[in-house]
Amino acid sequence: MIIAETTRLVISKFTLDDAPFFLKLTNTPNWLKYIGERNIKTLKQAENAIKEGHLKSYANHGFGFYKLQLKEENLKSIGTCGLIKRDNLDDVDIGFAMLPDYERKGYGYESSLKIIELAKDSFNLKKIAAITLPTNKSSIALLEKLGLTYEKKVTPFDNGEELLLYVKNLEQQQGSVQIPRY
Repeated sequence: MIIAETTRLVISKFTLDDAPFFLKLTNTPNWLKYIGERNIKTLKQAENAIKEGHLKSYANHGFGFYKLQLKEENLKSIGTCGLIKRDNLDDVDIGFAMLPDYERKGYGYESSLKIIELAKDSFNLKKIAAITLPTNKSSIALLEKLGLTYEKKVTPFDNGEELLLYVKNLEQQQGSVQIPRY
């Protein structure tokens, strides 16, 4: 189900049919380095991760992570961007990941702008957050470009790893976010 479009992307809900793509995405070098090993090694595990993660989030919160499909490549799935409500963070968290061939091409920025617009206008969120490793310079640069600001260091997961927490107040925005034309 399509939830939004940008100049170059179709943003839609994940389905179980997306398991092959999700399996590939979760095993890319930057996913493993910056997001972490999720032990998704088979199509069945990918289907289960979509069912227990994405589909549950859509049902419980009305939002979640979405697949990004490139219009100019016949709707090829190239990444993910979306929102997650984590039990161990106060605010809804925005996140993104791309297949290696589609990193550093502006898709994270383009999709995140639309997701932030949806967070405010469709999901009525007043604030969003993001967490990232201190070593993930690309993610930090993108979060800052999106208008999120560093708030503090947090340790939200059981592994004890310290992450940087960025936040953005959505109430102060006037009008809708404009998507840049590429």
